[in-house]
Parts: sequence; structure tokens; C-alpha cells
Amino acid sequence: VERAQKRQAELLQQAQKIDQRLPSVLLLHSLSDNEGDWSILPLLPYLSATFGKNSSWILFLEEQTNVKLDRLLHILRKFDAEKEWFLGKPLHDDESTIIHHYAFADNPSVFKYPDFGASWALSLPLINRLAEKVKDEPLKSDFTIDLKHEIALYIWDNGNGPSLTAVPELCTYPEKDPRSQHCATTLDTYLPVCVSVLFSSRLIIVKSDFSSLSTTVPVVKRTWERQAALLEYYSDHADPSIPTIDLGVPNTERGHCGKTFAILKRFLSADVPRTNWLLIVDDDTLISLPRLRALLSCYRPDEPVTLGERYGYGLGQGGYSYITGGGGMLFSREAVSRLLASGCKCYSNDAPDDMVLGMCLNALGLPVTHSPLFHQARPEDYAKEYLAHQVPISFHKHWNIDPVAIFHKWLVDDAGDTNLDFSQEGIKEEL
Repeated sequence: VERAQKRQAELLQQAQKIDQRLPSVLLLHSLSDNEGDWSILPLLPYLSATFGKNSSWILFLEEQTNVKLDRLLHILRKFDAEKEWFLGKPLHDDESTIIHHYAFADNPSVFKYPDFGASWALSLPLINRLAEKVKDEPLKSDFTIDLKHEIALYIWDNGNGPSLTAVPELCTYPEKDPRSQHCATTLDTYLPVCVSVLFSSRLIIVKSDFSSLSTTVPVVKRTWERQAALLEYYSDHADPSIPTIDLGVPNTERGHCGKTFAILKRFLSADVPRTNWLLIVDDDTLISLPRLRALLSCYRPDEPVTLGERYGYGLGQGGYSYITGGGGMLFSREAVSRLLASGCKCYSNDAPDDMVLGMCLNALGLPVTHSPLFHQARPEDYAKEYLAHQVPISFHKHWNIDPVAIFHKWLVDDAGDTNLDFSQEGIKEEL
């Protein structure tokens, strides 16, 4: 929120300096009480009704996207705003991926979708037509998983709508990078460090089941376990050699709601040291705890924080957001306290834990905070140019990869794990 407000103020200041009529700068999280506003498509009727007659373009950008407003206006004037345009920096898949439902399996690279970090723009004629479509035809997909790909699919409409037009001046280079001299947009790519956080103030939980212990836990021990000050393994079988803790909840083939809620209760109990944060990961999650610590320094444990990669369910029909479990679910102590105090519980042990938690948070009016640095899938499942401007925190799944090699390639910094330089100012965090 603070980043978004800062970006809003900067854009308005730029407009004043170039004697440009002040643009309307909207913050998606503050437009309404509708949880689905971040998914943009349900908002199209509002955008059309509000700006459909007096504006030419709507530009969407992330809170870390820098904009050179005069250069951006110059670029947009090259396009006829009376026509339908979908502009952005194109990404594509090199191979079909589960996060895109294996779309375009024969040739995944043929379909282009926008890199949100570079910003992307829709002309108002396209906004107006899509708004009517949203009103006349309810949004079909129940799940919102990778919004940038799903929006591009919706606009393309099986070839009936426009494809993404590449605009080279919409960039994801850092602002001071020499390659950004021609760019109208650039991207802050560093991992923020806000205040000092004690490394021992976090309890890390690894969920596992007995059938996978022999293959997944050794990977954890060879990679990120040594970064953890306080870590517990929970399974349906107590094994002192690891050691694992049996919570008395039987393992299920799908969904782990019963196990997760038992973990939440244990977190608040006297059975574990009192800590401010709870991180729950799967046994096949790869994660950088030093990077997580840097990000976590920007949040307060006395506020109800739930952080990770955000998905959505039924957002077009008043649904809810949730943190997808594989990339890691981070909870402040206050969030866990409010969840359990509300009486929220599983409707069955094998219910999807991340979705049940999302329903509970939505009912309580508590925020679900998205970070694109958490990943539900493997690096191979994301566009190379998208990962190129990230400092990733986690990936998930060991399928068809060498997880140890992936960890060292993507989640270990050149300086090692004990002297990490995350910010542009060179702030160092000693663990």
C-alpha cells in the first residue's frame, strides 16, 4: 500500500511538471470491498462507465513500476486510440505448463501475454467492448492462477479479439540500467529491506507424509534446512531420525486441511517456543529463508498478515483470494490468533487447506497479500524473461528436475547465505 501510494504521488507530480491534465490514478485495492478487484476483469464495467467517454487509454502497472510520463504519452500517440489496442511487453512459454493449464501445447511460444512489471495498456474502445462482454457473459473460469496469462486469453478470445502488440519502450530493466535509456517504463527489481528482524522469530513447518519422507526430506536437509533457526517436520508418522512429529491427523491423498489446522493450533500452544511468524511449506518446496527474512522485514507481526503467492477462486462472482500452499504460506501470529478465535475449521481433513484458509480470511475481512516472488511451480513453468527481473523466494515441485541444482541456481546468492546485499543502497543483513 505504501509503495502504491508513493507511485500515485509521483505520477501526479510528473503530470504537473509537463503541464499535462492530471490523470486518474487508481489503486485497485482501494476501489471497493470486492475481493476480486485485483483480478481486473470484474472491474471492466466500472472502468468503462467511469472513463469510457472522456479517456483514451487505461494503463495498468505494478507498484514497483517506474513511469516516465512524457515518454509514455509520446509512445501512446503512435497508436490510433479510436481502435482496439492491447499493448505491453510480451512474454511466452517455452513449454506447456500446468499454471497455464497446458494451453497451446503444440507450440506454447505462439501465444504472447504481458509482463505486468513493464505495465500494459488497453484502449478505451477495447475496454468498452470487454465491459459489455463481462456483463453479458459471466466469467467462466473458477480459478485465477496466473492473471497476466488469463487476461491475455480473455482479450484474444480464440482469435476474435486483438493479440498483444509489443511495445519495446515498455521495459523491465532497472531504472539506472544503460539499456533503459529508450524506455518509458522501468522496474525496481531489488528485494526490499525495511527493518531488522530477528531470524529466530519465525517458526518454519514442513508438511510431509510417510510415503515421501525418503525422497523429499533429504533434499530439504541438503538445501535450505541449515538456514532455519527453528524448524519442525510434521507427518503422519513419528520418525526420530529426521525427526518428524505426528500430529494425530491421518494423511490424505489430496488436501491437508486437518493437518494444517493442527499446525496452527500447535503454533499458539506452549508446545513450541513463542515466535512472531509461522511459515508452512510442503516437503517439496524450495525456499530462500534469507530472502524471505528481507521481505518479512517490511511487515509487522502484530498485524494480521498472510503472505505468499495469491490465487483466486470465483472472483467474478464474489469469491475469495487465498495463498497457494506449495509456494509457502506465511502467517503473522496475529493472523493465526484471529483465524482460530473465529471458529473457522475444516469441513473435512482432506479439504484443500489453502482454499479453506482463504475462505476464512475473506469472511473475517482480513487481507491476503500477494508477492510474485513466491512460486507454486518450478522455474521451468515460468517465462524466462519474467524470472530474469526477479529475486525469487520459493519454487515448488521436484518433478523432472534436479531440486538441489535448482536451489543453488535460483535461490542462493553469489555472496553466500551469510552476507546478503538485497537493496540498491547496499544494506546488509547478518544472519
